[in-house]
Amino acid sequence: MNRDFRLLFAAAAVSRLGTSVTYVAMPLVAVTTLGATPGEVGALATLSTIAFLVIGLPAGAWTDRLPKRGVLVAADVARAVLLTSVPVAWWLDALTMTQLYAVVALAGVGTVFFDVANQSYLPKVVGRPALLAANTRLVGMDGVNDIAGRGVAGFVVTLVTAPVAVLIDAVSYLVSAWCVLRIRHREEKTAVRGRFLVREGVAFVLGHPVLRALAAAGALGNLGIVLVLTMLPVVLVDELALSAGVLGLFLASGGAGMLLGSLMARRLAARFGAGRVLLLANVLVAPFGFGVVFVDRGAALWVAGAMWLVVTTKTGADNVLSVSFRQQVTPDALLGRVMATFRFLLTGALAVGAAAAGVLGELGGPMIALVAGACVLACVWVPVLASPLRHTKELAAAG
Repeated sequence: MNRDFRLLFAAAAVSRLGTSVTYVAMPLVAVTTLGATPGEVGALATLSTIAFLVIGLPAGAWTDRLPKRGVLVAADVARAVLLTSVPVAWWLDALTMTQLYAVVALAGVGTVFFDVANQSYLPKVVGRPALLAANTRLVGMDGVNDIAGRGVAGFVVTLVTAPVAVLIDAVSYLVSAWCVLRIRHREEKTAVRGRFLVREGVAFVLGHPVLRALAAAGALGNLGIVLVLTMLPVVLVDELALSAGVLGLFLASGGAGMLLGSLMARRLAARFGAGRVLLLANVLVAPFGFGVVFVDRGAALWVAGAMWLVVTTKTGADNVLSVSFRQQVTPDALLGRVMATFRFLLTGALAVGAAAAGVLGELGGPMIALVAGACVLACVWVPVLASPLRHTKELAAAG
């Protein structure tokens, strides 16, 4: 891979390492520092992704008009400033749930633009023939970061408190911005005009039978995962009285699965075809999501963690294959809008799932949210089976 990809990779790696820490630390700030209820934890998770529903589609149109490199830097700096306000307010004894809500919501706006610009910029940096190899490394890096970041996050929170741990993420965004600024690639000025920019991206996704199936399956997968993960800190730390370190290790098992799945995806796609891999993996893994329903102290915790590892291994393979496919088949002029449409649907499912987890947690208890998440994860294979995706082999030659 070329120098610019290495810098883009480094920017994503350091940023996501910090984000992994905040993923664990932010809900624990709410639970342990502010005494948040399950409903407030669900609201916090919802607000962290609500921006994708509010501005997700227009962000794609705006990104198609702007230099992607500049969008990445601006998003990083804005998120660093916002997250720094959390430990500052805590030190001043002025931290409130209202501030946490505002920080995660506004930081979510930065994440919208960063994610859309990043996925749109990658094909220009590495070229389309190298997309599968590049996405394999990026998704694998996500898995490593989940292991390292989430695995140590609980211990970091224990050592320095959750609000201070959030500061790690703020610093990571500044380092990410510095890496992006060093990228030499300059995009050609694009002439994207018209009144129906957003509609064009949505129409392309919905009109493409494979992209449509990928969007539906991805949304279901995200919905199920967030139903589980939103209430997991409440179940492990609050109800079972386990340490934040145990929570971090459980989440790290998910990172290990993401890494393993990303490493397997390329070879499996080359041998069997990407569509068949996606279908068979989703069918075979469907029952494993129910492992989290039986999470408890002792051996049950290890069994639940092992089954969650299987679920996230499938997710890691899915991410490599589906992201690479949509980057390959989308014209350059539509990249931002198509990526934004996917992010709108996929991250919108996260927002819906987080809100549903909060409601279910309040009405029936956190364990009900885990059951609902497992049921949704068991249905991810349905849109894949109903589409021509299982016959798709295009990604085999994309390495």
